[in-house]
Amino acid sequence: MLFLLSRTFSNLAFQMQAVAIGWQVYGITGSAFALGLVGLAEFVPGLLLAFVVGHVADRFNRRLIVQICQIIQTLAIAGLAVATMLGALTTHWIFAAIFIIGCASAFVAPTRQAMLPALVPPGLLSRALSWSSTFGQASVICGPALGGLLYAVSPAAVYGTAAMLIALSVAAIALIRMEVVVARREPVTFASVFAGVTFIRSRPELLGAISLDLFAVLLGGATALLPIFAQDFLLVGPWGLGILRSAPAIGALGMSFVLAQIPLKRRVGHIMFASVAVFGLGTIIFALSTSFWLSIGALAVLGAADSISMIIRGSLIQLQTPNEMQGRVSAVYFIFVGTSNELGEFESGLTAGWFGAVPAAVLGGVGTLLVVLLWMRAFPALLNHDSLEAGAA
Repeated sequence: MLFLLSRTFSNLAFQMQAVAIGWQVYGITGSAFALGLVGLAEFVPGLLLAFVVGHVADRFNRRLIVQICQIIQTLAIAGLAVATMLGALTTHWIFAAIFIIGCASAFVAPTRQAMLPALVPPGLLSRALSWSSTFGQASVICGPALGGLLYAVSPAAVYGTAAMLIALSVAAIALIRMEVVVARREPVTFASVFAGVTFIRSRPELLGAISLDLFAVLLGGATALLPIFAQDFLLVGPWGLGILRSAPAIGALGMSFVLAQIPLKRRVGHIMFASVAVFGLGTIIFALSTSFWLSIGALAVLGAADSISMIIRGSLIQLQTPNEMQGRVSAVYFIFVGTSNELGEFESGLTAGWFGAVPAAVLGGVGTLLVVLLWMRAFPALLNHDSLEAGAA
């Protein structure tokens, strides 16, 4: 519960912060390109530090790493609050703070994820991940709304509340009582730093699961085109766009809650491939829909299917990875996750510019289905994987 509270507090904080930063950057610059740079400033630190992060997480106290980095995040967000109150906030200060927060987040996400197997017995890990996903999706739904309400009061109120939530996250992590097992500090070599990549390549189930997610999200990123569909095809305006954006998270929230109550036990490989195929079909239905409510339903199903594959993938990775490798493997996993989301949005925008929004989204869904078929042949060990606990490290 302390782990879930910590993760929820920080997720809420970053969802709220994103609302304030987006409004302020666009208000100061009036530039859509500047908004794109916000995402880039968040993404680059994680990409640059990924392999260093994994090595650090496997050599030092993971709980202490998370606490130190979240204190840095708290100070950076509090700095934005103070600068806003003083009327001294500029885009330079905002981007500097985003970069600092991004560097700290690069350490927090994989290190905190590597803590979970030490807190939950293997037989309950998939259920724990389902609850973690449930809380996470609730944060995605509630965080922006709360941030928008507070922004109407004052931008500084958003940053101040976000800083307080990160501080509460630090406190929750500090209260966790767990056995601290620090691995033997092997010499820092090229092989040890990139051991996470080597380990994943040696496990066909893990390589197949991670790469399947990468290409499925890369090709099926139709959510990046939601403003076009809302305005040009569904004719619903900004309020409808907000509902469309929430639909995948609502679907994922509902499915995560179901899986927390009824965990997956058998034929998880078949279920994972089926869920990714449903993700592709949902993308195609959304692309062809001219009904607002059908589009919402397609997006909700898409989000629910993605939640199933995410929980299976996360369980496989954490159960099959030894404790001394958790940090490095989690770091590689987060590179794939971040890359698929960022590049998926870029791919969708690029193909929409070439062919139009509807053909681009349909092609993405069809491409996802083709990837499922190819991966079923290329990774039979993943397809035939029966129990999440099978092969646990």
